[in-house]
Amino acid sequence: MGSKYHAVYEGWKNDPQQFWSEAGAAIDWFKPADKVFDPDQGAYGRWYVGATTNTCHNCLDRHVDGGRAEQAALIYDSPITGKKKSYSYAELLDEVKAMAAVLADNGLQKGDRAIIYMPMVPEAVMAMLACARLGAVHSVVFGGFAGNELATRVDDARPKLIIAASCGIEPNRIVPYMPMLDEAIAVASHKPDKCLILQREQQVAELTAGRDVDLGEAMAATRAEGRDVPCTAVLATDPLYILYTSGTTGQPKGVVRDNGGHMVALHWSMKAIYDVNPGEVFWAASDVGWVVGHSYIVYAPLLHGNTTIVFEGKPVGTPDAGTFWRVISEHQVVSLFTAPTAFRAIKKEDPQGDFIRNYDMSKFRTLFLAGERADPDTIEWARDKLDVPVIDHWWQTETGWTIAGNPMGLGALPVKLGSPTVAMPGYDIQVLDDAGHPVARGELGNIVVKLPLPPSCLPTLWNAEQRFHDAYLVEYPGYYKTSDAGYMDEEGYLFIMARTDDIINVAGHRLSTGGMEEVIAYHPDVAECAVIGIADPLKGQIPAGFLVLNSGVERGDDAIEAEVIKLVREQIGPVAAFKLALTVKRLPKTRSGKILRGTMQKIADGENWNMPATIDDPAILDEITEVLDNRGVRKT
Repeated sequence: MGSKYHAVYEGWKNDPQQFWSEAGAAIDWFKPADKVFDPDQGAYGRWYVGATTNTCHNCLDRHVDGGRAEQAALIYDSPITGKKKSYSYAELLDEVKAMAAVLADNGLQKGDRAIIYMPMVPEAVMAMLACARLGAVHSVVFGGFAGNELATRVDDARPKLIIAASCGIEPNRIVPYMPMLDEAIAVASHKPDKCLILQREQQVAELTAGRDVDLGEAMAATRAEGRDVPCTAVLATDPLYILYTSGTTGQPKGVVRDNGGHMVALHWSMKAIYDVNPGEVFWAASDVGWVVGHSYIVYAPLLHGNTTIVFEGKPVGTPDAGTFWRVISEHQVVSLFTAPTAFRAIKKEDPQGDFIRNYDMSKFRTLFLAGERADPDTIEWARDKLDVPVIDHWWQTETGWTIAGNPMGLGALPVKLGSPTVAMPGYDIQVLDDAGHPVARGELGNIVVKLPLPPSCLPTLWNAEQRFHDAYLVEYPGYYKTSDAGYMDEEGYLFIMARTDDIINVAGHRLSTGGMEEVIAYHPDVAECAVIGIADPLKGQIPAGFLVLNSGVERGDDAIEAEVIKLVREQIGPVAAFKLALTVKRLPKTRSGKILRGTMQKIADGENWNMPATIDDPAILDEITEVLDNRGVRKT
């Protein structure tokens, strides 16, 4: 059977309001919308204007009332602590009510903000849902963020409460959260009324009298009382959360997500894009601090009546490169969504995929990748070893769900390696030159989305309407600027080649670093790579490739580097001017797996740079600097 995609997409294009009206019928509304879409509200219009609803009700209460009370809603699996726990929809609802009662007792009301600063524990999800239940706005800050970074978010969101844990746990260390929380509150001009602290047995924190509340004790008390906290009705256009984009410096960019449109788009995506049915187990191996965690650990699976997994571990080292397969096998996961970097880490440690054979993967149907460009080599490796479709898709913190993908639930489209496939309903994707004119098919340009944006996409930035316009809407009038570069082929397949910042100009030729990385990744000894443009007095910029080799490679670095240079020159041509390959132990990444190419470039060019707020291990930048110095590349 052929895919229904083209018919569905055309149906949306011909009548967007009808399309989103039908999709909205899957959500419980306390009051229906006066208008499905009002073009006169906000920067580009607003969805489901006048409707009232509650996100927590749609995630929990309606499922408990509708026959899913005993079904598992959330499975907590922590190879780091050795703990596992499953919560049914009824049990999770009880916990969320207990948490909501504690939040309300400490003054949190509709419209107030709460910052959630927690590791991957069930209480982080409960806190998000409890805020939603009260009509309060949550802002999750990745657990372990430095104190000054947390402080900027405190000053921007101005939370009434901070909900935190005593510590996070990494494979070989405990990360105390309280010193960073104390520092943040000391530095911030805004002071929260209370901090609610989840005490973890691995490190019990010393609480500040008058400010801190033991969250576990307080929840136990409200749970024992059987407190019922009803869902607060909010407008569909009211904010559900603020999520600060990673890597920001100075004033952070707080992406706002509304309640109504967010639920509609996410619910629609679970079947149409991910092809999962209510009752099945869906796993997004991410962190609740990132957008993938918000959308596909917490909200989308619960809205759709799925079982979701909160995983406190790593793809390798907890205890080995088979941990993903254990989780899939043990919990009967049908669909996994993770970042390409996780699979590159697994492939590096277990290039033959030997661990996979130790587990029953018979229930597993599809692997989805997003978060960074999925290089064809990684896709082919995963496809070969897992024997399931491997689907790349592309979206952003700002959109909250897929811009371009392969909608498995509508019938899979042919996969083209290197492409996240085609635009999803709601998105009219175009490729423009720097002057705003459409480019020819196959030509590299700036990827934009014609306004209005579909449901779930950001309507604005928190308290920064002008900044929202300047960042996303001004450069290409009538379009949303994605800041990604790429091209579209004759069949409408999109190819994301780089962030616009990663397009390098070599002697007047605009070249994609992503295209070079794609070639390098095919080398059998290369586990992962990154290409940056470094300043050159003659050509403006020249590319430099950083290589991380597979475990167990015994050949000399010089030989592999020479082969990589030859590959790029053969595949892309002399125009690339690719003459510099550098072997490194590891690449600097954010905690969500994005490679910090911009920082690497600044180091190579001898420019001033700030330590990225989201970096996973700062020591890697010293390693990169040392390699550049040893090769005489770094400008001083």
